[in-house]
Amino acid sequence: MRAFIHQNGNWPNFTWDNDEIVNLLAEARNLQGRFTGKMESLGFDLRNEAMLDTLTLDVLKSSEIEGEYLNPEQVRSSVARRLGMEIVGLVESDRNVDGVVEMMVDATQNCFNRLSAERLFDWHAALFPSGRSGMYKITVADWRKDTTGPMQVVSGAMGKEKVHFEAPDSILVEKEMKQFLDWFNSNSKIDLVIKAAIAHLWFVTIHPFEDGNGRITRALTDMLLAQSDKSNQRFYSMSAQIRVQRKEYYEMLEKTQKGNLDITEWIQWFLNCLINALHATDSVLMSVLFKADFWLKHSKLSMNDRQEKLLNKLLDGFDGKLTSSKWARIAKCSKDTAIRDINDLIEKNILQKELAGGRSTNYELVELRKLQEE
Repeated sequence: MRAFIHQNGNWPNFTWDNDEIVNLLAEARNLQGRFTGKMESLGFDLRNEAMLDTLTLDVLKSSEIEGEYLNPEQVRSSVARRLGMEIVGLVESDRNVDGVVEMMVDATQNCFNRLSAERLFDWHAALFPSGRSGMYKITVADWRKDTTGPMQVVSGAMGKEKVHFEAPDSILVEKEMKQFLDWFNSNSKIDLVIKAAIAHLWFVTIHPFEDGNGRITRALTDMLLAQSDKSNQRFYSMSAQIRVQRKEYYEMLEKTQKGNLDITEWIQWFLNCLINALHATDSVLMSVLFKADFWLKHSKLSMNDRQEKLLNKLLDGFDGKLTSSKWARIAKCSKDTAIRDINDLIEKNILQKELAGGRSTNYELVELRKLQEE
């Protein structure tokens, strides 16, 4: 008795009901087109800023789905370097951060390049530069060996894991991946958005690596979505939306894995998730436009490098509350210097003290407060 979809005799000949997905696909395609047009109307610098924000979000959220929380500043700096962008306040990034960024940038910037086993191995090696996943040594840049037992796809904290399904035996992986890669690189008549949905399900089912399968799955999804947009510039994040819908995501994966080869429900879920991701991108665009408008408005004001650095951090979404102590630590200056910087910006009506009191004084952007009150 078969327990999982890959044990079906017709695997991997997926089927779906076009009538059930046609309206959702049309809505997703319409939103893609409208959003691409909106982004193309922006100037070069604004498009780059939006792409930087999107890829940073994509890397952060794709890792969060796996329970790994990367440093946002390191991710943003790493993405900027990979894209050849010069931004204020770049910081050094860890090898594991650079590895995830390298994979995501390669998947999207080189989305029209052929996918091969070697390219996947390069991505896997980038994800695990030390050859370890946490404390454990793993097989890197090669298909999994299942030396410790069957590969199971789980979610949840250590000790509270939930098993969603079991992947094909490791002896089948090479054959499975050859079939997958031949299909992935083929010029089929399947709409590329539908192809992204199928590729996501197919790859995560095979689970060809010992670790990192989820992140690689989402990189492949972005790769096909970039092809569907006919652009290597990314302005929306599927990973960020999957992170929001994480519980539903694992529930749908589990249900699909235990079903038959009719994957209509999975494609419907994927399309709804994509539509939600496209709607959510408006907030990224608003943030980029707000930042550009802010610097244009204050372009004639004299500011030092410390002030520019901290203001950019506030505009990018500062984590927590900004105090003079945090200013001094981030700007690498004395607290007295930080207070002088802050008071200067208060006099220029750029910063103000937060209305809510507390043990220490917090500062916020005047214009951001006005925006929130509107």
